[in-house]
Amino acid sequence: MDKETEQLIEKAGKVYSENFSMTTCFERAIFFSWWCGINDCGFCFMSALPKEKTAKETAIRHESSILAETWLCRKLGWEFGFFTGGINAFNADKIESMLEKINKVYGEKVWISLGPIPKKLLERYKPYVKGVVGSVETINEDVHKKACPSKPINPYLKMFETANEIGMKTAMTLIIGLGETKDDFDKLVNFIKKYHISKIHIYGLIPHKGTVYSDADIPSAEYQAWWIAKTRIEFPRIDIQCGIWSDRIERTSLLLKAGANSISKLPVFRKFGTKISYDLEEQTKLAGREFLGSLTKMPEIDFDEIDRFGFDEELTVKIKDKIKKYLNVMKKN
Repeated sequence: MDKETEQLIEKAGKVYSENFSMTTCFERAIFFSWWCGINDCGFCFMSALPKEKTAKETAIRHESSILAETWLCRKLGWEFGFFTGGINAFNADKIESMLEKINKVYGEKVWISLGPIPKKLLERYKPYVKGVVGSVETINEDVHKKACPSKPINPYLKMFETANEIGMKTAMTLIIGLGETKDDFDKLVNFIKKYHISKIHIYGLIPHKGTVYSDADIPSAEYQAWWIAKTRIEFPRIDIQCGIWSDRIERTSLLLKAGANSISKLPVFRKFGTKISYDLEEQTKLAGREFLGSLTKMPEIDFDEIDRFGFDEELTVKIKDKIKKYLNVMKKN
């Protein structure tokens, strides 16, 4: 790492410690589908999935599975990153119903990332959500055309403006490694200020097989840390979530030192209690952070809690069955 980046990260770490407690946690984004009405974003694994007509029906999750995962997030001390899935996979009635149930199970409001949402639906979802996440991905217009050919940015900008009007928090995603450069940082600063972004998810590109970025280079730890550090220094109180992956655990301490609040993008149920999870928790210690929750210790389970949510008997039984399946996967690791 060059001296300039090292000094930048040191400064960002100081800014973080002046504004937040020295803790961190894992954030779990909960998907309701692996089907998308757009299905051609160049970085997304969904763009490489089969396009046959039956794909939508087979790729939408049952609500019992979603609620089981939500409950385990709560029991394990994980933050609920956001509720998300492919655009147009769920209709508004289903989304509202799921958000109401998720609030009951998780015990608080959650963030949502559902594509560009019109004012009428934002107001409808507002009782159940902390804020809305816009999948901006990149603030470089030319890069955006390649990365998201069928997902224009303007509808998201309108959504941010509407959210600001009705008193709803706004967040954004940023994927490093799509083709942007450090020269684009000033655009990010202006974007955050204009749309009052209070949380940003800074991911490093995962070159999924079969996508247009399949042969792209993985952005270095130093490069991802640079973007996090610059953002932290410019916006001392913004919530920064850093995305890693199973093969990038060793960069976690650096990204936290650069000013990230929390961690995501680990296939956590498949990796629960494995060396990867132990290494991740150790990385947080190296960054001087206390890790809240656990990726390695099985939670205490009281299935009577599920009964108390007041769902109908069929759904309650299905949620318990799904929880047992998740626990079996976690125990086998």
